[in-house]
Amino acid sequence: MVAFIAFLTAMMMLFSCETKKEQETVTITTEDSLQNVLTQKENELNDMVSTLNEIQEGFRKINEAQGRINVESRNGETNQRQAIIEDMHTIQNTMNLNNQLISNLRQQLREATASNSQLKATLENSISTMTAQMDELKSQIADLREQLAQKDITIAEQETKIGELTTNVSNLENENDNRARTISEQDKDLHTAYYVFGTKKELKNENILQGGDALQAGNFNKDYFTKIDIRIDKVIRLYSKSATIKTTHPAGTYRMDKDAKGQYVLRITNPEKFWSVSKYLVIVVK
Repeated sequence: MVAFIAFLTAMMMLFSCETKKEQETVTITTEDSLQNVLTQKENELNDMVSTLNEIQEGFRKINEAQGRINVESRNGETNQRQAIIEDMHTIQNTMNLNNQLISNLRQQLREATASNSQLKATLENSISTMTAQMDELKSQIADLREQLAQKDITIAEQETKIGELTTNVSNLENENDNRARTISEQDKDLHTAYYVFGTKKELKNENILQGGDALQAGNFNKDYFTKIDIRIDKVIRLYSKSATIKTTHPAGTYRMDKDAKGQYVLRITNPEKFWSVSKYLVIVVK
């Protein structure tokens, strides 16, 4: 009987220890999950603030270019023409970029896990305000184009009257348009990159991965990659709890965070340096 009681006591103590361990495990797991949720919310907020700052910087550049054009057009000198064209090109490119950033901010807000209704309302108001600013800018730039066109006509008439017009204005404008298109295409190519993530088997099937190394074969499937603008797309969700970058990108230019589900999210913190070695990004997931 004594032996049985001793055995029962030992079993109860063992059960108690096991139960305590299970409770500790549950507590740790719960704490980890809560921390993941908090970290994800913080990262999402930082992403949105970063996008907001970039949009505001875009507005600053546009306002500066508008100011320069006003000064240049008042001077009325023929040699100001190229400077005005370059500033108009800057305005158009920056407006296009801002439109994409505002669209990206809307997407970030839709996908955010933060449940703070006040914060959400504030961000929605900010987006509405910035959208209205962009509409106003479009109207201003249209008026500015019309004013510049009228000045060009006046200058051409004066030059014709005094016999000093040596270049056909129409040809000059065509050349400027072609140059602007070329610069725009170069600008787009400069900020274009490609990424792909998949299992080893998937990437090997597309010749993207060979012998554990990425992009060693010249005939890898480029259509399998997603094309992005590095100024816009800085967060890539990988939907996996295991992720390994196989291409070369400088340390300190990115982070591999985890979302609330413990799945990896790539955050590119320094896009210019991150993509400086390779414009292709390959990630193996499981």
